[in-house]
Amino acid sequence: MPDQTTFPPFSTLPRAVVLLSGGLDSSTCLAIAREEGYECTALSFRYGQRHTIELERAAQIAQHFGAAHQIIDINIGQFGGSALTDEAIQVPTSGTPQGVIPPTYVPGRNTVFIAVGLSLAEAIDARRIYLGINAVDYSGYPDCRPEYLAAFQTLADLATKAGLEGHGAKLVAPLATLSKTDIVREALRLGVPIDLTWSCYQGGTEPCGVCDSCRIRDAALIAAGHPEQATAYAQAQMA
Repeated sequence: MPDQTTFPPFSTLPRAVVLLSGGLDSSTCLAIAREEGYECTALSFRYGQRHTIELERAAQIAQHFGAAHQIIDINIGQFGGSALTDEAIQVPTSGTPQGVIPPTYVPGRNTVFIAVGLSLAEAIDARRIYLGINAVDYSGYPDCRPEYLAAFQTLADLATKAGLEGHGAKLVAPLATLSKTDIVREALRLGVPIDLTWSCYQGGTEPCGVCDSCRIRDAALIAAGHPEQATAYAQAQMA
């Protein structure tokens, strides 16, 4: 069953839904939404991912920023087809060739998550849905492209009562064109508790340091001048 959450009462602030995985990007989006003056409801998903520890981190980050938090069970991972949900498929550790969709792509994940976020946003009269989508470091993902978001916005405006009335939720992806290093700098500026965020694609209680997500994150932290926030593996390599 989904974790039960009592949403806070309506306030004078406009409301926003933030899709929060517990990773660096989505956590930074939550911080941006708060800075921009929104009362936030963070929405996370238990979708069959091997790295469920990210949900624990998402709950901690939501609490840090004073956001309501809801975890939804929607097991699209049972369909397979992704290294994040099928342990028989290896998580990449040495990058993916240009033009090749990485095996960490989860079929339809963003489409499903945004659709659920749109439903929640309309139900609670939220005017924004913040997404941690980034098209720079993960350009192989088809559902991280600007044209994908534009098409989904058109769908959202057509598919909802709020959209037809002219006040539907707008999809916001503030990190879409930033490098991972710039995202780290933005996270530091906003006071994101980077040590709480979880980016590793492997299961376990400590980040592996060798999967593509860990390597990209570590490189960005080091480039931003914060090697102490990198994984133990990266720090050992620097020693």
